[in-house]
Amino acid sequence: MIELLLAPETWIAFATLTALEIVLGIDNIIVIAILVSKLPEHQRAAGRLFGLALAMVTRIGLLFSLVWLMGLTEPFLHIGELAFSGRDLILLVGGLFLVYKAVTEMHDTMETGGHIETNSTGAMLKKVSIWAVVTQIALIDIVFSLDSVITAIGLVKHIEIMVAAIIVAVLVMMIAAKPISEFVERHPTIKMLALAFLILVGVFLIAESFGQHVPKGYIYTAMAFSLVVESLNIRMRKKREQLTSKVLE
Repeated sequence: MIELLLAPETWIAFATLTALEIVLGIDNIIVIAILVSKLPEHQRAAGRLFGLALAMVTRIGLLFSLVWLMGLTEPFLHIGELAFSGRDLILLVGGLFLVYKAVTEMHDTMETGGHIETNSTGAMLKKVSIWAVVTQIALIDIVFSLDSVITAIGLVKHIEIMVAAIIVAVLVMMIAAKPISEFVERHPTIKMLALAFLILVGVFLIAESFGQHVPKGYIYTAMAFSLVVESLNIRMRKKREQLTSKVLE
């Protein structure tokens, strides 16, 4: 173990895997922001914490089931010229769920104007269980982390490095999830943009399950470009509001 810690290759592999896990976790954080927004405000922090903690356990569990995990890449279902592996089916189901979740959330947001409906006493009409949200976060994380875990197995020989990289990456996600979730909630246009990207990610996952590989760099580039444009729009609206308030004064 001491030799492993002192080897430069260990730290290079650890840094590479951690960065990979964090970058590939961006879409996961967006999902968390959308799912947690359904909870009452006092439960959101707990929902993020428990969801990511359970996601970390499932990722590590995947690592310790190497034989089963690598077996997921072998086709076992043939439909005409199409061949599906276990990984393909997981990506297909996950992609369909993401598209469904994003579309229904878009509908709810447009119907309610982004606000939670309440009755005459101020109680929420639509209650969401915190454990339902936590379970959804963990299941979606399996879909998102499947390729990164398989990649980690190919890059690194020592499972200790893989586990350490996953723990650090999830801790970073725990820290980043709260401010990102709050930012999305404060800006309805950002929330709609995030939902649109969830649909895009879902479609890409479905395409991936049919053997059509699309580099995730395309998704992240489009996401970054759209966020920059929307950030400029938000800043422009704030400037306009300030000028309007000065004129009214």
